[in-house]
Parts: sequence; structure tokens; C-alpha cells
Amino acid sequence: MNNKNKRTNQKGFTLIELMIVVAVIGVLSAIAVPQYQNYVKKGALGAALATSSAFKTVIEDEIAINGSFPSAISDSFNIGTLVVSAASGSETGAIIATITEGAASGAAITLNRSSSGAWTCNNSESSVTINGCS
Repeated sequence: MNNKNKRTNQKGFTLIELMIVVAVIGVLSAIAVPQYQNYVKKGALGAALATSSAFKTVIEDEIAINGSFPSAISDSFNIGTLVVSAASGSETGAIIATITEGAASGAAITLNRSSSGAWTCNNSESSVTINGCS
């Protein structure tokens, strides 16, 4: 009988337990949010790279037919703008896809064509790596 009196019924969480849960959620959020932002940027830059890479065929065709990089092409895609620029009458130039919306706003992918016909890719976001584009 004496044992029954010493028992206490717990009806909820203590303040310490709740504070521990809040602290754990805070630590996980502090790690997860920056990683999520990097994934969003990487996705946006990947979309920009895919969109701008599609223009390489058009430009190579223009060079094969007319012997020079197109003077100017501009277009927009779902999260930004695409500008093709070149020096007049040369086979060199650049395709620049700039992101204008979202977490990666202001970031750009630049595809440069050398006179030998080699394409190189540059990424303005050093914190995000995309395959084939540094």
C-alpha cells in the first residue's frame, strides 16, 4: 500500500524535455536551411546550363553557314534571361544565362566559344558546383 502512494502519474512533458526538443530542432534547422538554399541554387543553375547549352547547336550552325558567331540573340526562359553576344564577324563569343528570380537571383552561367570551336563553361556561384561547369 505504501508503494501506491509514492507513485506519481506523469501527465505531459517537463519544461526541460520541451527545451531539449526545441534545441534539437533549432540545430537541425541551422544545418538544413543553408543546404536547401544550395540545392535550390544548383537546380536553377542546372536549368540555366541546360537552356543555354541548347543554343550551342544553333550557334554552330550559324558559324558553319555564315562563318561567324551570331551578332546578338536574346531570349528569356522560365527563371531568367538568356543573352548571346559576340565580337562582330568572329567565330568567338559567349552565351550568358542570367537567373533573375528565386534564391539564385543574379547568378549566371557563361558558355564561351574559342576560335578553335571549343566551348568552356563558367559559373558565377563559387559555392555551387555543377558537372562540367566550374
